[in-house]
Amino acid sequence: MISGKLVEISKIKNRKQILKLVKKFKKQKKKIVFTNGCYDLFHAGHLEVLKKAKSTGDVLIVGINSDKSIRELKGPERPIVQDKYRASIIAGLDCVDFVIIFNEVSVINLVKALCPDVLVKGGQYKIKEVVGWQYAGEIVRVPILKGYSTTATIDKIVSIYGKK
Repeated sequence: MISGKLVEISKIKNRKQILKLVKKFKKQKKKIVFTNGCYDLFHAGHLEVLKKAKSTGDVLIVGINSDKSIRELKGPERPIVQDKYRASIIAGLDCVDFVIIFNEVSVINLVKALCPDVLVKGGQYKIKEVVGWQYAGEIVRVPILKGYSTTATIDKIVSIYGKK
């Protein structure tokens, strides 16, 4: 934070702004890439997927689950980091062009609206398990970096510090 403001706020857009940008970029024949996730306790595995995602096109848009949607997906104890801070971290990466926080549990409506040229997810998903696969021109699966997991990190912290 600088002067109490989150950095890279200009990269964080709402749905209307993102759709307007995508329309402009498509007219310019830019290749639109989309990926999404919770990005709670950002780690090297997340970074690897984002870097590979950017390498597949011109404009990388990253969807981030809102706090509300993460609670619905993962339970009332999550997220650990609030969505506005997770968005700021992701927006601060050079490989990321834009970030959007979405409230739905499923990202399907956002993918359908964007119709990205490339939809990128981790390699643990089969193509037809990637939400929105049918609305993207291409699906790219990035191999998972072994040893990186938000849940495993949380479990390790609890096992070490939960005893005190």
